[in-house]
Amino acid sequence: MAEPRQRAKRAVHCGRVESVERLTPHMVRVVLGGEGLAKFSTSEATDSYVKLLFTPPGVDHYPEPFDIEEIRAERPREEWPIVRTYTVRAWDPRERLLTLDFVVHGDSGVAGPWAANARPGELLRFLGPGGGYAPGTEADWHLLAGDESALPAIAASIERLPEGHTAHAFIEVADPGEEQHVSAHPDVQVHWLYRGSRPVGAALVEAVRTLEFPHGDVQAFVHGEANTVKELRSFLRVEREIPRENLSISGYWRLGRTEDAWQSTKAEWNRRIEEEEASRIGSAA
Repeated sequence: MAEPRQRAKRAVHCGRVESVERLTPHMVRVVLGGEGLAKFSTSEATDSYVKLLFTPPGVDHYPEPFDIEEIRAERPREEWPIVRTYTVRAWDPRERLLTLDFVVHGDSGVAGPWAANARPGELLRFLGPGGGYAPGTEADWHLLAGDESALPAIAASIERLPEGHTAHAFIEVADPGEEQHVSAHPDVQVHWLYRGSRPVGAALVEAVRTLEFPHGDVQAFVHGEANTVKELRSFLRVEREIPRENLSISGYWRLGRTEDAWQSTKAEWNRRIEEEEASRIGSAA
């Protein structure tokens, strides 16, 4: 009988905080560097992400060398690292600097408060990267849509698009104070949408629905709050009949759920959406 294959241990990187910058009232940029990034690299994906590991309350430290599989095997769940997923805003392989942008709402959450209070020299462990989307040059035009959580990936995608490629980018933020500078060539139209007192995603859905779609095949990147993404996915797949292979669509977070609760139900949520979508497409055929 063949011996069971042992699962390879996931590489854990450790970044040192190099700088902290408040970009807007609710967005903080943290740049990580140091020797702990010696084995880190990203692919060509503009939605590359890492899974940050935070020490939970009541745990002072973990034994070295840090081994997340060993921690999860030997310690109770409440002592496991708290995992939060963040998109890579930029990676400089020459200087080995990793830039992450954090949405911060006061003391709410785990990662946001950490970023707001981070100081140079602090260490942060993380797994990754993952990711698989990048704007393809074969599309006639590009649609990018999301809220603050998708802003780093949208900005990275815009910066990757070569001149001559048309794109519409819709970014929903709380108010004008949350706008950021995004380097875009003249063929890219960046539409900043202000939420104000409206529900999350309402302005985004309205803007995408009322867009006069340019002629030709579109490649779309739609990420952000799960209910918003669900509505836009239905619009693009069922009403606009855009092929699934032309879409990168996912809920980064879900209103009223922590990341742990959302991640534990995300697969089932997506399965139900796909079934509903297939049924509607089949009925329309």
